[in-house]
Amino acid sequence: MQNYRKLLTCLLAVTLFSCKSVLDLEPTDKILAKDLFGDPEGVKLYMANLYYQLPIEDFAFFRGGFNQNGGDPNNGGFAPAMVTDEAVHSEFGDFVGDGDFQWWDQGYKLIRDVNLLADAIPTLDVIEADKKKLIGESAFIKAYAYFALAKRYGGVPLIKQTQQYTGDVESLKVPRSTEKATWDYVMELCDQAIANLEPGDGKSRRATKYTAAALKSRAALHAASVAKFWGRAPMSGAAVTDKLVGMTAGDAAAYYTACIQASELIIQSGQFALYGANPASPEEAAENYRMLFANPNGGDKETILIKGFTLPGNFTGHNYDIWYQPAQSANGWPHPGRMNPTLDLIDLYERYDRPGQSSPVVTTTEGDVTDYGGFNAGLHYLQFDSPNDIFKGKDARLWGTAILPGTAWKGTPIVIQAGYVQPNGQAVIRTKAEITVNGHTYYTYGAANTSQYSGFDSYGGNNTRTGFSFKKFMNHTAPVVAGWNQSTSDFIEFRYAEVLLNYAEAVVESGTGNAAEAAKALNDIRRRAGHTTAIALTSANVQRERRVELAFENKRFWDLIRRREYHTEFNNRVVHSLLPLQDLRALPATKYIFVRVVVPNYTPKTFSERSYYRFIPGIASNGLVQNPQY
Repeated sequence: MQNYRKLLTCLLAVTLFSCKSVLDLEPTDKILAKDLFGDPEGVKLYMANLYYQLPIEDFAFFRGGFNQNGGDPNNGGFAPAMVTDEAVHSEFGDFVGDGDFQWWDQGYKLIRDVNLLADAIPTLDVIEADKKKLIGESAFIKAYAYFALAKRYGGVPLIKQTQQYTGDVESLKVPRSTEKATWDYVMELCDQAIANLEPGDGKSRRATKYTAAALKSRAALHAASVAKFWGRAPMSGAAVTDKLVGMTAGDAAAYYTACIQASELIIQSGQFALYGANPASPEEAAENYRMLFANPNGGDKETILIKGFTLPGNFTGHNYDIWYQPAQSANGWPHPGRMNPTLDLIDLYERYDRPGQSSPVVTTTEGDVTDYGGFNAGLHYLQFDSPNDIFKGKDARLWGTAILPGTAWKGTPIVIQAGYVQPNGQAVIRTKAEITVNGHTYYTYGAANTSQYSGFDSYGGNNTRTGFSFKKFMNHTAPVVAGWNQSTSDFIEFRYAEVLLNYAEAVVESGTGNAAEAAKALNDIRRRAGHTTAIALTSANVQRERRVELAFENKRFWDLIRRREYHTEFNNRVVHSLLPLQDLRALPATKYIFVRVVVPNYTPKTFSERSYYRFIPGIASNGLVQNPQY
């Protein structure tokens, strides 16, 4: 037993959220359940395994699934943002496939594992306070699992207790519940977790009362949206007839109320606040926003739950820094620069002198922001002294999220240039070339070789093809380590700003709740971004704020799903780039102009309405009704 305790102590030294799955109660060569649950340290280890399995869409979440941080290339760096309008991959152009973002077998494994713990809790030799906490954590983990299943598949089998195999396979088969019953069970589990968990201090990496409330806020908003907007993309078939997918508009009200109440529990607790809530300038606001994600542990009261990546290496670190650093800071890694924010996203960010509306980047005196036809010598392009002057006055969160042309990263000006306009007025764009004028040589990509620039050259698929590189979450101090899973920046799973946005959306979409408080929540977030003018609480304003505040936090995909906007937003859809060009017509002055274009080599994308639900695997053996159109 002494050796057993030492083993457990060593394993527990790894942060709970950094623990690889190590337990399976079925094989006889593993620790027996009675021994594991009979020791308090064994319970802690088992709980660590449950937390590891949580379907958190973090730095190790790719289209292939969760915890994709083994010794592999993580789908070539293809992140969920790249199937939305937030970003494109520097090289690949894939879209939402039937096999992407699945979580069925893994989901029911987690549910089985947490049911085993829940069954054992009454028998544990621990004080009642610890039992109550375990009951709350078990409910939270199960709620999280069913939330992940419900948003993918609609109604699913609800297995509320451990199943016992008696030799009859048929007795183990559980039919799908309705989508509404599934969402109601998620709400029930969240309430059970809230009732049993302590408030905590907001710094825990394990569930607290407020973590459970944050989960309920997010899940209830998702359910309410599906109910309210189901009619935007109605379906038919057996699954719809049996109400296994789909809800009615009348179902939305209760879920919006649940979201409002869960959000108010957090807001009124007084334990949480926005990090850097009152910046003195937009520059300070940009740095506060960047630092919140670069170092979540310094996020003051904004963080509600963090997933830790505290150790470099397989199953403990992640690969964001090697995939998404601009090419100039790759430090020998051969495949950087792969997250390319789109012009579509950049256009959303407001200007401080035009509050309350998106501010597309204006490139010509004619002011046309819908012309994507490429360089036109007949247009009057606005000239700028610096390749980032065109973005001056835009929302601080843009500067904290994207690396803009000519801005510094790790002490190096990042060169993102697509070409030049020759003194004779002819443009050379996205073709490696050079020209010498008055004894000085100019290069299309802004420098002579591939180690000196980060844009548009197709060399190795390592340069942005949108005109923007990536900053959010990136480590700005340490050099890139050329190897798998060497990044250890942590991920914020729940944060206060999301709760405020959930609250504002639930109030405005339902027409209930405290509209004044919801408007304040919306404008508090904007104030943290350096805005000084309040805007009205409208659905459009809330959605724009969600997109810029939560960019690249893997929320946009599900926002398009739950609001049933994907099939209209992506109907033969293209996304766009901004080409910075050096204008040699202005010599001897150095000037830059910009051209709006469709992302080079981009294939238009169309979202299939059946993809609002994932297909259910194994229906030949489990006897379940398949989702529509599969």
